[in-house]
Amino acid sequence: MKYVKEHSGGMVVCLCELLVGILLLIDPVGFTSAILMGAGVVLVAMGVVEVVKYFRADAREAALSQTLVKGILAVLGGGFCLFRTEWFFVTFPVLAMFYGAAILVTGISKIQLAMDLFRRGNKQWFWAAINAAVTIVCAVVVLRNPFASTAVLWMFTGISLIAEAVLDVVTMVMENRK
Repeated sequence: MKYVKEHSGGMVVCLCELLVGILLLIDPVGFTSAILMGAGVVLVAMGVVEVVKYFRADAREAALSQTLVKGILAVLGGGFCLFRTEWFFVTFPVLAMFYGAAILVTGISKIQLAMDLFRRGNKQWFWAAINAAVTIVCAVVVLRNPFASTAVLWMFTGISLIAEAVLDVVTMVMENRK
């Protein structure tokens, strides 16, 4: 029970990675469009709330809080996500570079975990090292962008998320074993 409490956040992240990876394999464009639409709806709703807060607040408080500007920007950003989703697909190579950089940072942070386990004498430290290596290799592949087709890159991203989620679970389980 103690293990579940300590690692429940990590397990949730792993399940989310696994789910996103599977959904990217099934329908990458549809999944990404749905995420963008959801983000658009959330931004528009947040923007409307901010604008309403502006007009309901005292004039001095409203001027200091800048809620009108925040609200208008959120509505515009949400509208962009809702009505210009194709822009994200056109700029996908640039977005993939940001994704690759984020994966690289994650992989580098996993080196720390592997070294911590090694230094603490955990005999299963190599699982974390393998996890770090796979994550860094995935990042390098994405950053080099050798794919001729965006569909292949989506498939690779889905597979790498699934592999990373599985390796994260294995690492968490092995980390807890003495």
